Amino acid sequence: MRIRLTLGSAFLLLVLFAATKTNPMPDAERHRPTAMPDRVVLTWAGDPATTQAVTWRTSATVDSAVAEIAIDEDGPAFVKKARSIAAVTGKLKSDLSEAHYHSVQFTGLTPGTQYVYRVGDGANWSEWNQFRTTLDKPAPLTFLYLGDAQNDIWSLWSRLARTAWADVPKADFVIHAGDLVNRSTKDAEWGEWHQAAGWINRSRVSMPVPGNHEYNAPVAGAPRELTAHWRPQFTLPQNGIADLPESCFWYDVQGVRFVMLNSNTRQAEQAAWLDSLLSKNPQRWTVLTFHHPVFSAAANRDSKEWREAIQPVIDKHSVDLVLTGHDHTYARSNLTSGLSGQSGKTVYVVSVSGPKMYNLDREPWMARAAEDTQLYQVIRIDGDRLRYESRTARGLLYDAFELKKRKGKANELVNRIPPTPENRRSPAPPAAKKAA
Repeated sequence: MRIRLTLGSAFLLLVLFAATKTNPMPDAERHRPTAMPDRVVLTWAGDPATTQAVTWRTSATVDSAVAEIAIDEDGPAFVKKARSIAAVTGKLKSDLSEAHYHSVQFTGLTPGTQYVYRVGDGANWSEWNQFRTTLDKPAPLTFLYLGDAQNDIWSLWSRLARTAWADVPKADFVIHAGDLVNRSTKDAEWGEWHQAAGWINRSRVSMPVPGNHEYNAPVAGAPRELTAHWRPQFTLPQNGIADLPESCFWYDVQGVRFVMLNSNTRQAEQAAWLDSLLSKNPQRWTVLTFHHPVFSAAANRDSKEWREAIQPVIDKHSVDLVLTGHDHTYARSNLTSGLSGQSGKTVYVVSVSGPKMYNLDREPWMARAAEDTQLYQVIRIDGDRLRYESRTARGLLYDAFELKKRKGKANELVNRIPPTPENRRSPAPPAAKKAA
């Protein structure tokens, strides 16, 4: 039997559909904490070869939480061998709800070993997830670096996260160069950040630094403060400046010293701390990450005070690579030094992984640059060679170079830039002349 719709009946159906159209789920419901663990994220707070940290969220009804861990096996028998570790629990009241955040630090682990773990309250559990400890000696290392996610995280940043991990599924960890969210007091935005990466956060280590958007909006007569969300949801090293816990720190991985700085505050103090730290650095390679670029890639965004504080220390210790965000464009230098960006020993990168884009201010120090391009970076270090690739949200190679260590000399840089034009905005058309 065929049903024929007249023009009038079709119009009536459209009216009825419009009248019954559902509204968006409220943020308080979409991001409501429950007894089931969510926002599970791996970080490091100690030696990456022998420790592992995990943090997660539940409703405030869960006062006592626990994690279980075992060495991974080919079958399910590891479940019977798992050991339990009680969690440290804290409360966070957000704009949407009150929740408990729980953290565990697994210690006494074996270097270079794959483990399985789960988190919960003894009745409500996450799935079993995997992680691998690093080696306790120099060895090949692969990691990802992501600039600002910040806006439209669930809808537009998530595709880049998926592409990056599909491209490099065995990356050891990911660095986030600040501005993970746009409004640090909005719990829904943190919920989107965790949902967008999903199982990746539960199986690969995230190491973030705070950007300016991780700080609360200024209140008259009061200093800006790091968002109350930061420390409850990330368990990070506390080996930096005492007054900047878990936002200024360092860790060593397989022959590389990674130093994470908080470029939002106490700049001169951090520069002095970095100078002392790097004067006793036994690692072959040194990588710094902070939010505000030393050399800005966008117009009218120069961080002059930060550059004048940190640049001399970078030059003094011949830092190999500096990874930053903030400017919502892409720019990468050749070997650069000095306050004016002349030839030197360090490669500087500014990048953006999210969809918020600014105008590029093209400068002579830039070897490769881009506008309106979401990017992730794959960095591989093996012995005396560092290989860098910057790829678009579609996985296309956009920029690449190699650094080679040379005994008694500065690094050698070999550009591997693909033969494609830079992604640049079309110039604005000239204004029409007024008639005389």
